[in-house]
Amino acid sequence: MIEMTPQEEFDAFLGRVLADARVLGVVLSGSRAREGMATARSDFDVYVVSGDGTEGVAAEARRDARLDVSVMPLAEFRTHASPGSPTEWNRYAFTHAQVLKDATGGLITELVAAKGRLSPSEAAAVAPAALGAFLNAVYRCVKNAGNGDATAARLDAAEAVPCHLTYVFALHQRVRPYNKYLAWELDRHPLSHPEWSRPRLLGLLGEALSPAAAPAVRRLLADLEPHARSAGHGPVLDSWGDDLRLMLGGGAGEPATPPW
Repeated sequence: MIEMTPQEEFDAFLGRVLADARVLGVVLSGSRAREGMATARSDFDVYVVSGDGTEGVAAEARRDARLDVSVMPLAEFRTHASPGSPTEWNRYAFTHAQVLKDATGGLITELVAAKGRLSPSEAAAVAPAALGAFLNAVYRCVKNAGNGDATAARLDAAEAVPCHLTYVFALHQRVRPYNKYLAWELDRHPLSHPEWSRPRLLGLLGEALSPAAAPAVRRLLADLEPHARSAGHGPVLDSWGDDLRLMLGGGAGEPATPPW
């Protein structure tokens, strides 16, 4: 017996669920949904949305090296990866996802679109919170570096990085991508300012995880500050008082270029 290729196995699976009246929706996510990201080892990440229950459809659920299929009823899919839910961490899975079947008159397509992008109100809530968390991590990084604790400074910088990315993407009403897709996002869907181009941003993020953590997070903050003020988040910055100057490298009695 000749074994099917992963593509052939996916095609057979897709043929079944597309023809199954109990299946209301099929959503392709992961590398296979993002042009240029799939490799020979990429599996097919699929969400199958059923009616009131998953009886009879649940057999399609699987997770292996070829297919990763999640089956859930429409009621569960409505809230999956939504803000405040236990699965909010999975929200980026629906950014750039492809709806392969929607038997609900467009509801599943609307839900996928809403999961995959921040609404204006969501962005307005996410951005200042992420900025505050970023500033807190930068402050701790700079202080620990100044006190000679390089390990703590690098750990703080590592905490600053996801907060920074969450903030920058929220300014664009976008969900922060998984790390695997960050470079792809910056290439295919660039952010609005040259400070956040792929070469500069990825370079600084790499430095933030190196022994040069404190200078790197300071440059990330310096790049971010004018755009944060333009977005109306100056009060978040200014709430740090004189410590903001310290974070930027101009604190009292401190040189603009720190000695660590």
